[in-house]
Amino acid sequence: MPLHPEIAADLAVAAARGDPPLKELSAEAARARAEAEPRVGGAPVKAVETIVIPVKSGTIAGRLYRPFGEGGALPGIVYIHGGGWVLCSLDTHDNICRNLAASVGAIVISVDYRMAPEHRFPVASDDCLDAIRWIAAHTSNFGIDPAKLIIGGDSAGGNLAAVTTLRIRDEGGPALAGQMLIYPVTDDIAAGHPSYAEFADGFGLTADDMVWFWDHYVPDPAQRTHPHASPLRADSLAGLPPALLLTAGCDVLRDEGEAYAGRLAAAGVTLDFRRYEGLPHGCAGNYGRLRAVAPFFEHLVTWARSIFRL
Repeated sequence: MPLHPEIAADLAVAAARGDPPLKELSAEAARARAEAEPRVGGAPVKAVETIVIPVKSGTIAGRLYRPFGEGGALPGIVYIHGGGWVLCSLDTHDNICRNLAASVGAIVISVDYRMAPEHRFPVASDDCLDAIRWIAAHTSNFGIDPAKLIIGGDSAGGNLAAVTTLRIRDEGGPALAGQMLIYPVTDDIAAGHPSYAEFADGFGLTADDMVWFWDHYVPDPAQRTHPHASPLRADSLAGLPPALLLTAGCDVLRDEGEAYAGRLAAAGVTLDFRRYEGLPHGCAGNYGRLRAVAPFFEHLVTWARSIFRL
């Protein structure tokens, strides 16, 4: 199915700017461009707080979003932003986190893990594991119900969310109520999934962009098949928490995400999976600006509320 007409028009406006491709930029220049991108504002929330999260060899920042509502313990979502393990930040994904907090009625904690190339694989994975463990140990401080804690993320953040659930299973907790995987990276770029050729250019995220990201995060090709880099390569996906996995129909990452969904289902993991035709990678950030994205984002909300029994 071709791009939704609203999406195609939006991408045409972006293409007309003539921005140089990522492969021509340094990490610093690419980050500056990502931070300067105009973004739609998120929904109002009761409070936003900056927190400091201890991790191995230091600390990382987090941002807590508290929704409006009555007192008492609330569900919690630990959110890991995308950006190819190199770009983006708490600010670039502020709208997604605000919208999730407001629409789900959950406390959202966004995690600012350390990024490549300054911090290569597996630092981001280690940071996310340390963060979810620390948050789970301090749920009472935040007003989060410890029985209603999920992890989620988009793109590289979806990769890190998937990897973190694997590591929690294998390395001793904490228990999670679910995992929200939004067009995740799940496999080594050398695997040759057909969607890489089908949507190589002209759909936002390009195949060349993904080469650039992998070269920064895991420059050694021999390490890219490690399950903590490519969770699709894990020996087993059994015993993982319930999963939501959404793919965009016009996305280079579509096929590896769907392969991961297939393995989750085959392993007996409770799974809510859907491909949203006509949408590109990164569409969740345009909720509230592009009407075509509304069903995709609302699916995230409906699933989370069902996991939390709201």
